[in-house]
Amino acid sequence: MYSSGSSSYGYQTSSSNGPNPASTGPQEEDLIKWFQAVDQDKSGKISSNELRQALVVGNGSHFSIEACELLVKMFSSENSRMIDVEGFKQLFHYVNQWKTSFHMFDRDHSGAIDEKELGQALVQMGYRLSDKSVTALLNKFTSKPAGQITFDNFILACVQLHQLTDVFRRHDTQHTGTITIAYEDFIQAVVESI
Repeated sequence: MYSSGSSSYGYQTSSSNGPNPASTGPQEEDLIKWFQAVDQDKSGKISSNELRQALVVGNGSHFSIEACELLVKMFSSENSRMIDVEGFKQLFHYVNQWKTSFHMFDRDHSGAIDEKELGQALVQMGYRLSDKSVTALLNKFTSKPAGQITFDNFILACVQLHQLTDVFRRHDTQHTGTITIAYEDFIQAVVESI
């Protein structure tokens, strides 16, 4: 359930793009080589389709195009639907952080988490959502089998929740957990976050 105070808004970061980069994982040179390998046209930037070739979910399949488009949008320095090598490095660390969280709750290593596990993951990230809100998130981002959410859809859900929370936070100037918003402001806020 939502409660007032900044910790109830969810994952607190020093960056607007998500969790702070992890200090583990591939070295910078490896990430640069990886980027260059998927930069098919050698433009120094990659598209969501090129990114999709680089990102693979646990069962060996590629991320959905929707997840890749959202990630490119988040890490594009110019809002150009393309990311450069610096954006790719940030994106990689972001995905790595979410992967760690996801695997902590995918206890059966099926590559998907259920509603209960999703709720636990969100609590760990600082979100205090009602069961009804967790169910709504699961239903929006569910995959096959029904009632489960895969890693790439988990990222989509968390990113959307993060973006909506940021919009809510901008309107909740008193940090009460309640906002009053005009219809036009509401429409703009929702459109900005999707």
